[in-house]
Amino acid sequence: TVCPQSCCQPSIAAMAFNPAPRTKPMPEAAMKLLLVRPQVPAPLDPNFAPLILAKKNYLKHVEGSAYFLEWALPRADGCARYKLPVFEENHEYVEASIYLAGVLIQEMIWQRSASSLLLSGPAKICEALKKAYSAGGEYEFEASSMPNVCGTPDKAFEVKIVQAADLPLAKDTPQKCGKDANGCRLAFDLGKSDIKTVAVQDNEVVYSKETEWDVTNPDPQYHYDAIMKALKIAKEALPRVDAIGGSATGTVSGDNEATWCDIFPNVPPAVYKEKVVDIFNRMAKDLAGDVPLKVINDGEVTALAAVQKIGKGNIMGISMGSSEGGGYA
Repeated sequence: TVCPQSCCQPSIAAMAFNPAPRTKPMPEAAMKLLLVRPQVPAPLDPNFAPLILAKKNYLKHVEGSAYFLEWALPRADGCARYKLPVFEENHEYVEASIYLAGVLIQEMIWQRSASSLLLSGPAKICEALKKAYSAGGEYEFEASSMPNVCGTPDKAFEVKIVQAADLPLAKDTPQKCGKDANGCRLAFDLGKSDIKTVAVQDNEVVYSKETEWDVTNPDPQYHYDAIMKALKIAKEALPRVDAIGGSATGTVSGDNEATWCDIFPNVPPAVYKEKVVDIFNRMAKDLAGDVPLKVINDGEVTALAAVQKIGKGNIMGISMGSSEGGGYA
């Protein structure tokens, strides 16, 4: 099974985010084109207007335009790209183009992550989006969060306006994850309320337990000891350990590094970099030597579990615990 990585993978979608409330009103042009209710209203929110309907209506009205906005969202192991037809700068609906582009960029950033935003297109639209994704802008939260998500907290998120020819090519780095659980395997899932540990022998669960813990502890040694204690108990149910698999909230790299995981919310940045980033690799080695290890985001685990369950791909998984996570497989 292939799980597309979104940062270093991310999946970053399973973070608990607390952005400031949006205070800028939706432009009238954007409301006219983008607020499209479904034919069957949502019972709990009759005014719900999904993005997919907004995008379809927008594309219908902008069809035939000679103007396009392109953007690139580079990250350590790839780059996300998109091209959106837009209204010309003096058109009555140009604000709809700016608003929709901002939302689509925001959506793509949380799907894939990004170290910067590169824009190419009409000057008015590019300048508006550059301002929105800068300090004090509507998407300041995204711009300030991405350095942490990408594991580069000391490098500011940049927004540049460039020529289309200078935009980097699209690139993804899929992560292969096995679906067989033969032999003797240990697994863990790290949530904000508890540590879940499982021992599996030849595709049969022989041990499973949930252990409560306090993720607010500022000392990562507490986290390490708590996880290791739970895993050592699970290990006793097996004659040996052939492989270890795990899931955690936040950004986990393709090399099993805890790039930015919110189960360590109070660990100081310098300590996080020194003692948390490689915590999964250290745990596995201390527990079972050089056995294979794979740790991914909990939303991705949900998607992979669905693939295994129904035998089909192109799955979006949603993990709902103390926070909500999403993944794709």
